[in-house]
Amino acid sequence: MDGPASVARGNGMSKESDGFLSRVSERAKSTRLGNITAARSVADAVRTSLGPRGMDKMVQTETGDVLVTNDGATILEKMNVQHPAAKTLVQLSKAQDIEAGDGTTSVVVICGALLEASLELLEIGIHPTIISECFQIGLDKSLGVLESMSTPVDLENREELVRAASTSLNSKVVAQHASLLAPLSVDAVLSIAGDERQGADLRNIRVVKKLAGTVDETELIPGLLLNQTAESGASGPTRIEKAKIALIQFQLSPPKTDMENSVVVQDYAAMDRILKEERTYILQLVKKIKATGANVLLIQKSILRDAVTDLSLHFLAKVKIMAVTDIERDEIEFISKTLDCVPIASPEALSADKLGKAELVEEVSFGSEKVVKVTGISTTPDKPKTVSVLLRGSSQMVLDEAERSIHDAMCVVRCLVKKRAMIPGGAAPEMEVSVQLAKLAKQLPGHQGFCVGKYAKALEVIPYTLAENAGLNPIEIVTELRKLHAEGLQTYGINVKKGTVTDIGEEQVVMPLLVFTSALSLATEAVRMILKIDDIVMTR
Repeated sequence: MDGPASVARGNGMSKESDGFLSRVSERAKSTRLGNITAARSVADAVRTSLGPRGMDKMVQTETGDVLVTNDGATILEKMNVQHPAAKTLVQLSKAQDIEAGDGTTSVVVICGALLEASLELLEIGIHPTIISECFQIGLDKSLGVLESMSTPVDLENREELVRAASTSLNSKVVAQHASLLAPLSVDAVLSIAGDERQGADLRNIRVVKKLAGTVDETELIPGLLLNQTAESGASGPTRIEKAKIALIQFQLSPPKTDMENSVVVQDYAAMDRILKEERTYILQLVKKIKATGANVLLIQKSILRDAVTDLSLHFLAKVKIMAVTDIERDEIEFISKTLDCVPIASPEALSADKLGKAELVEEVSFGSEKVVKVTGISTTPDKPKTVSVLLRGSSQMVLDEAERSIHDAMCVVRCLVKKRAMIPGGAAPEMEVSVQLAKLAKQLPGHQGFCVGKYAKALEVIPYTLAENAGLNPIEIVTELRKLHAEGLQTYGINVKKGTVTDIGEEQVVMPLLVFTSALSLATEAVRMILKIDDIVMTR
């Protein structure tokens, strides 16, 4: 009698278990579909800005400011993205910007195409873990193909570096100024890389933007540029030769109490005594500064009290000391590194060995705008070199976009210093990797071959988008490009200017190997992570 009842209970539990597993599976499918759809929508938003003929985006911030750009990292940073999976693509673009500086749009577009391929594989029942592992196989093979088609770079060959920087600038709003900005970017990075060319820290390059003139008037200054102006209200000097520069962080003004207090003065004698004490205090400070031999003062901006007063500026002018005020706190490190001087926090710490030296410090005017230029700086050989770039532009939007463009070009040169190899541009590497992976897919068994084949197909999104954004027929262009690469012509790519497929190697359109290997690695890693997510848990 117990037998049939036990069987019935067992069947009931089995059905309940199957129902639970089915609900979990449906929830996981729904979560993956939501994640992939949200991430792809972000990729589609920036896809039209890819390439030299890509469209620009006009972004209006919360404060009402407007910027025009086609830089993927900037567009995504300004977007108000809420979905957690979509935020992954924003972080992906930031990671590419940090690692390579260029390719921030490409990495997001590739990620979107790989997610679309993943969705197709999921719909036919392939498990996410298998897709993830097969994509890793595709990535490993891709990196090998890219290494084999790369060519080594000689950092002494300046023309090669300029060509790589020009390729980066050709897709920017300021592309017409590439002939000026590309050499400038190369010279700036090589200046800070040193003789050994072991690395380049872009924090050693300072860009000062001035709203006057045009981008063509941008110049590289082998010294220090300060956005601040010299204090000339008390007829103080604005040009000093054989300068000895003190970077001070204390105030040349009468001391105040630590707390908010009111001092009531009831007679003129007491008032005169206070004014006399203040005068004596400031005069002693100025004498201490003069005793060190300093003839240029860079004074940090003060919050608690005035950094300088009319009286202190008068005394400084009398002893022919040039004063530059309102130095920001975050500028102190760069200035001290450039001038090889020590920031002085108190009058007691003043000494001649803490001063920086320069041949000339002068205030320079550009229309209504002024800057302080320090040239002929003498530093010790073991100190890191720094340079400054004076960026000119007709509007704030042009200045901001030019700054982003120069940063990308400098990052390209930094990539070549870091990994000295180049590959052709014009979607040639993407198509070569796609063709080689398609061949590999035919040799792999079962699911592996099918998934790697989808990975290869997804990479064709870059040549397809380049052709589409340039107003060409994407199907014809991609088909012809695939045919040429299948015949072994690795360096053929899309020539946007001529509107056809040509040998990009002969056209001298090149890019650093690190830009594409980084983009492919980061995009694949992001896709694999999104595929592994089967539920979103909300917390308070």
